[in-house]
Amino acid sequence: MSSAVQRRRPQTVQQFVLEELRRAITSGELRPGDQIRQDALAARLDVSRVPLREALQALEAEGLVVHHIHRGYFVAELSLADLEEIYRIRELLETEAVRRAVRRMPDGTVEALEGIQREVERAAEDGDVPGMAAANRRFHFTLIEASGMPRLVRLIATLWDSTDAYRSLYYAQTPHREQAVHEHRAVLSALLHGDEEAAVRWLDEHRAHAVAALREVLDLDRGPDRP
Repeated sequence: MSSAVQRRRPQTVQQFVLEELRRAITSGELRPGDQIRQDALAARLDVSRVPLREALQALEAEGLVVHHIHRGYFVAELSLADLEEIYRIRELLETEAVRRAVRRMPDGTVEALEGIQREVERAAEDGDVPGMAAANRRFHFTLIEASGMPRLVRLIATLWDSTDAYRSLYYAQTPHREQAVHEHRAVLSALLHGDEEAAVRWLDEHRAHAVAALREVLDLDRGPDRP
């Protein structure tokens, strides 16, 4: 964990540990399949095992980590089939949310998206993978929340949480960051023109490119000698 003790701690120790673990996973510091060594982590964060265990249980409920009896906690791994299923469900749910958002578009939403997009582009140019992942999420959820459907938003957030460990793998490569910037700009243009179909189409392409790239990553990780 990098400079964790230098950060301003949230209200509770458990929340501090939870945020540090989530940051390590979403930044790629902890990769899918990595074991989370609790003793070393507790010492590094200067916390007891109790808040660490509570944070790990919370992340397990989100699907970001898994617990194996007698072995401990590991960053969750997804199969290609899992990933494709999650992105297909996202497509179905997000399409509904985006269509509703375009039709109601609360005042200030597009301006907020433009501001977040500037953050996405700065992070992309700087090669700041955690920063890009965070700004990308704010961009998408600002649009999704404009649907005015909080239960739908929560369902979509659960799906996003389950693939957070893979987002850093996608943004680690410059062409993928550039592709995401281009697609976000196209979505913004569609929203500015009130073009519901174009917004949906560009977001479909955005997800499809991510799945295609991650399919290659998972195939490489599997290796030639693995089934």
